[in-house]
Amino acid sequence: MIADPVVEKIDGIFVVRDDFIKGGTKRCFADKLIYGFDEVVYASPVYGGAQIALAYAAKELNINCTIFCAKRKDPHPRTLEAHNAGAKIVQVPAGYLSNVKAKAKTYCERTGAYLLPFGLETQLANQAIEARAKIVQNFIGEELDQVWSVAGSGVLIRGLNKGLKSKSFNVVQIGRKLSKSDVASSNIFIHPLDFSQDSKVNPPFPSCSNYDAKAWEYVKKYGNSKTLFWNVMK
Repeated sequence: MIADPVVEKIDGIFVVRDDFIKGGTKRCFADKLIYGFDEVVYASPVYGGAQIALAYAAKELNINCTIFCAKRKDPHPRTLEAHNAGAKIVQVPAGYLSNVKAKAKTYCERTGAYLLPFGLETQLANQAIEARAKIVQNFIGEELDQVWSVAGSGVLIRGLNKGLKSKSFNVVQIGRKLSKSDVASSNIFIHPLDFSQDSKVNPPFPSCSNYDAKAWEYVKKYGNSKTLFWNVMK
């Protein structure tokens, strides 16, 4: 069980500080998602955040967690954090994501470990994010003008759409091309940098450099006093 979300007013913007949570927003469902398994497996981009959430959740529940990712000369800091939290890291040569996923699937077929869906996209995730968003809405009280987040798979913004009251919902696309259905018809802004590249704009709070931080420049450009930004992790 993780703490309720903390909301702070920073530079005139409501900011949800899930960077305070080890593993970020995904921890609001990761523990329940893996509960009861002996070993869970996840195929992760080296710079992805889910690997960290899963590692901390598995540590909390005393479950074996195995992360498959592309082999690098120097492991990415997020992979190192997952490892330091207790996850076993399997580095895959020729590590295109499709190959990493295939190796993870083969491992699970051989060992009986449970292969988690990419992006942790599940009904449980949708429900947990909606519930967390409702806590934030109750704290703020009034209807917002804008809600902002980044979007990889779209799981987060779909949950926020259900849990928050706002005149508009906005996402900054930082990975694959998103459709309106992926993001519950939210407005889509496409960041020019690749998913793996770090933002050139640093928010005044800890924020994932290649992920959440990329949305802050849009929040500052378009936001007002009734704008909320959901910071997933540091």
